[in-house]
Amino acid sequence: MRKLISRLASAVVCVALVSACNNPLDVKNMNNPDVARAYSTPANVEALVGQQFQSFWNAWENGADAVNTQSHVLALEGFSTVANYGMNLRAAIPRSQISNDRGNQSDTGNNREFSAFQRVSRTAANLTQALDRIMAANQTTGTLGSDYRDRAFALMINGLSLGYVALAYDSAAIVTHKVASSDIPGLSGYKDVGAAGLALLDSALAWASNANAAAGFPVPTGWIAGTSLTQADFIKFIRSHKARIRAGLARDPAERAAVDWTSVIADATNGISANHIVQVGSGWGCSWDCTGMYTTGGWHEMSLMYLGMADTSGAYAAFIAAPIASRDGSQLLIRTPDNRLPQGATRAAQQAYGPISGTSLPNNLYFANRPSGDDFPGDGYGSSMYDHRRWLNIRQGSGSGPMVYMSKAENDLLAAEGYIRKGDLASATALINVSRTAHGLPAITVPASASASITGAFSAQGCVPQVPNGTAVACGTIMEALKWEKRMEGAYTNFMPWFLDSRGWGDLPQYTAEQWPIPNKEMDSRLEAFYNMGGSGGPFAAAKGTYGF
Repeated sequence: MRKLISRLASAVVCVALVSACNNPLDVKNMNNPDVARAYSTPANVEALVGQQFQSFWNAWENGADAVNTQSHVLALEGFSTVANYGMNLRAAIPRSQISNDRGNQSDTGNNREFSAFQRVSRTAANLTQALDRIMAANQTTGTLGSDYRDRAFALMINGLSLGYVALAYDSAAIVTHKVASSDIPGLSGYKDVGAAGLALLDSALAWASNANAAAGFPVPTGWIAGTSLTQADFIKFIRSHKARIRAGLARDPAERAAVDWTSVIADATNGISANHIVQVGSGWGCSWDCTGMYTTGGWHEMSLMYLGMADTSGAYAAFIAAPIASRDGSQLLIRTPDNRLPQGATRAAQQAYGPISGTSLPNNLYFANRPSGDDFPGDGYGSSMYDHRRWLNIRQGSGSGPMVYMSKAENDLLAAEGYIRKGDLASATALINVSRTAHGLPAITVPASASASITGAFSAQGCVPQVPNGTAVACGTIMEALKWEKRMEGAYTNFMPWFLDSRGWGDLPQYTAEQWPIPNKEMDSRLEAFYNMGGSGGPFAAAKGTYGF
C-alpha cells in the first residue's frame, strides 16, 4: 500500500510539472522551499549541514508540550498540578496508561519529538547523499578537510536523531543515507533503531578521525551554539553521545544489565573532558527546562520521593514510613551536607541561603527553597518547598544564557556504572567521589561488594543517599551513590534524563509507561492501528521496583 501511495504521489508530481512547463505564465515562487535549489551547490549544502545540530536541539528542547516534559513528571524529576502538557495526567499515582487515541489530552506532545527527530534524520540523510554527490563530482565545500568534516557532522546528526527517537518511542523508521530520499521505510523496533543510530555515530567517528579531516576543524562556532570543537573534541563529543544512547535504550533492569558495558566504558573514558555548554537563545530554544517551569502556581516543584534522599535529619524517613496517600512533602525540610541544596536548619535560613531574586542562584545551588507565598496545594507525595532553579540565569535573561547539555559528571558516571557492573568497584568509587566531594558530600570508601552499604563512618541515618524500600530507609550501596550523583548532575540538562535512567534501574513508580507508542497521526498515515502504553495491565508498564514506589 505504501508503494502504491508513493507511485501515485510521484504521478501527481509529474503531472504538475508537465502542466507548469506548458504554462507560459508560470513563474517559480522563490518564497517557497525548493529542495533541489537548496542542495544545488556545495556552499548551500554546507550551510544546511551547519544548521542541523540546532534543528536536532530544537526537536526536543524548544517545545514545552513534549514527551521530554512528560518524562520529567513520570520520573518524579518534577511535579505539577496543572493540566498543561499532560503534566498532571502523567504525575498522578497510581499511573494511568499513555493514551494514544485521537484527540487525547497529550496528543500534540506525544507526537512532537517523534515527528521532529524523524524529520531531522531525513534531512541529515539527504545532506549526506548530497555530500557524496559533491565529492563524486570532484567538487568541494571548500577543502578536502571540510568535505570530511561536513560528512562526519551530517552522519552524527542522523545518528543522534535515530538514537534519541529510539530512547523515547517503541519504534520508528530507520532513515539513513542508504535510503532513497523518496522511500518511506517501514517501522522498526527501538533496539534496531538505536543500533542504526549507533552505527551512524561510528561512521561519523571514522570520517572525523580520518587524516583528511584534520584540516576541516575546528567545527565552525555557530554550528553547536557558540562552541567551536577541535577534531579531538568533536570525536569526544560523539563518543559521549554513544555512551549515553547505548545505556539509555534499556527499558527495564534486565535490558540495562545486558547493555554492552565494555563499549560504554570505552566511549565514556574517551568522551568529553569538560562540561559541554550550549548557549541558549538566538534560535536555540529552551522552552520548558529553562523558562516554562519557572512559572509559579502549580507548574513545577520537586517531589521529595527522590530529592528527599539527601535528608540526614530523619524527616525523609518519617515521610517514607507513611502510606503514600498520607505523605506530605510540603512540610519536609531537607537538611543535608549536599550543597546543591540550600543549607540551614529552618526554612527561613534556607531561603536566605539561596534567594532567587537575582539573576542566578548563589553558592552553586541547583535547587531553591521557594518563597513561602509561592507555595501551592498538591498531592503530598509530589509537593515540597523546593524547586529546580539551576538555569535561573537563562530565565532572568529572557531565554538566553549558558546551559549544560552534557556534563562531565554524567559522562564519568556512565563509565562508573559500567565499572560497577563489571565488578571494578575501585574505579567506580574514584569517579563517584569526584562528583560527591565537589558538592559537600564525603568520599566513600571502596565497598567490599556492590551490595554493601556505603555507611562507612556515617551513621545509618546520616549518609546520602537515604534509600527507601517500601516504608523504611537505609544507607545506600555504591550503585545508589552513583544514582544520586547522576540525578543531581543530570536534572534538566538533557533529553529525559531521570526517566531513561530510572526505567533501566527499575526505579519508576509501578505501572509507569516505559516508552511512548508511535503517535496515532503516524499510524494513521501508514494505515496501521494505533495503541496505548503502560498503566495497570498495559504493555511496557514498570513493575514495582527498587524503592517500592
